[in-house]
Amino acid sequence: MPKQAKGGGIHRWPESERPRERLFREGPEALSDAQLLAILLRVGRAEASAVQVAMDLLHHLDGLQGIANRGLGELCGVRGVGLAKAAQLKAALELGKRALTTPLSTGTRIGSSRDLFDYYYPRLRDLRHEVFKIILLDAKHAIIRDATVSEGSLTLSIVHPREVFNLAVRESAAAVIFLHNHPSGDPQPSSEDRALTARLVAAGEVLGIGVLDHLIVGDGRYVSFADRGWLEPDRRATSRPPAETGERIRTAPTRASRPGHARSQDGRGGSKPSTEP
Repeated sequence: MPKQAKGGGIHRWPESERPRERLFREGPEALSDAQLLAILLRVGRAEASAVQVAMDLLHHLDGLQGIANRGLGELCGVRGVGLAKAAQLKAALELGKRALTTPLSTGTRIGSSRDLFDYYYPRLRDLRHEVFKIILLDAKHAIIRDATVSEGSLTLSIVHPREVFNLAVRESAAAVIFLHNHPSGDPQPSSEDRALTARLVAAGEVLGIGVLDHLIVGDGRYVSFADRGWLEPDRRATSRPPAETGERIRTAPTRASRPGHARSQDGRGGSKPSTEP
């Protein structure tokens, strides 16, 4: 970053270093968080540039997430940020949040486990509790919609096969994908995760609803049961009384195969065990 002249104005910087000009030339991806915030702030304070004020915001409010979670009053507590600037920042961050929470479009097809991770990671990464989701697919594996099945504590998310597949039956889904987060940041499945998945796969086979994947999302990483070859059903689940398994829902007359939707993360197909994005 160039040395700031007295008064801190970015207009005194070489044009090649000014955030807005860099965005025009190189795109927003090339800019730091502070530089992007500086474009929203437009001007700094008497002794500091907009970039320096942005750096102060990031430092005092614990990064972008902290800024997004703070009220207008706390933003105005940083020198150089008045009510108008604070409102601009909150509006921009809210628009970003809304863009991230736009539902998956009906008819979209999931090409790989990485596609799922890229879409859901921004929505799940900051949660401090487990959320279990189901993605409902039609016969061509296009998305019908997704839904939250359950929300649990930091260590447990209770998922009942009856509740899961009741939703799939009501929506006439031909296949489903399961997805949940690990707030600990470690996406490696627990023994309970694997046992639950096996029960759900078995219940799906009874109903003729294929389970294409179960994705566990951690901190910048994920594990795909399909990529690992871990979608074997628990045969014992289908022999238990309905009161025990919770599978008291109508069964379909046919049994669907479980076509694999997920390519390996290198795009060549097959099962690739890597969990790194």
